[in-house]
Amino acid sequence: MNVLIVFAHPEPKSLNGAVKDVAVSTLKEDGNQVKVSDLYGMEFKAALDQDDFLNRENSGRFNPIMEQLHAAQTDSFASDIQEEMDKIKWADLIIFQFPIWYGGMPAIMKGWTERVFASGFSSDMFQGKIYDKGLMKGKKAMLSFTTGGPEENYYMDIPDKDPAKLAPVITENLKFSGFEVLKPFVIFGVIMLSEEDAEKHFEEYRKLLREL
Repeated sequence: MNVLIVFAHPEPKSLNGAVKDVAVSTLKEDGNQVKVSDLYGMEFKAALDQDDFLNRENSGRFNPIMEQLHAAQTDSFASDIQEEMDKIKWADLIIFQFPIWYGGMPAIMKGWTERVFASGFSSDMFQGKIYDKGLMKGKKAMLSFTTGGPEENYYMDIPDKDPAKLAPVITENLKFSGFEVLKPFVIFGVIMLSEEDAEKHFEEYRKLLREL
């Protein structure tokens, strides 16, 4: 299996960095091929703008969706976007590794989804290529994220305790594009986490990855 890990944390030695490393080592040990997009390490540009397109369809007025559709038809995305798209084409599974900050994913990862999950590449709502007909159909995706506070702080308004609802923006984006979205892996309360408890979570994650 080919696995792409999209990693968003500015500190490589963070718990998120450790979880990412656990995934890389476990997946490789089981014979999988793994690539990592370290968004902070790459200094990935988060803002979707005119520079994303090498051959603008309309240079007088910027319409991001229409320019994405045009770039998908003419292979004219900026090189940093195209490199990430090539990784997605290669991957059978994408794992998103990130902390929940202020109710969502880090801005750099949101920017990655806006620029890389471009219209015409991951989906095309004008052609009905969304959800079960999305252009990413046949691929799987999984979220692996952490929270600073304890579990009860995050499920106050989520009585069914569905972890996917803690990151609704990226979850719905993935479903919209046709991905089969797997159940997330979550570590709560990392600020208070002991090394012993962290290792228990790592072992749980190793087990989960080997069962994929």
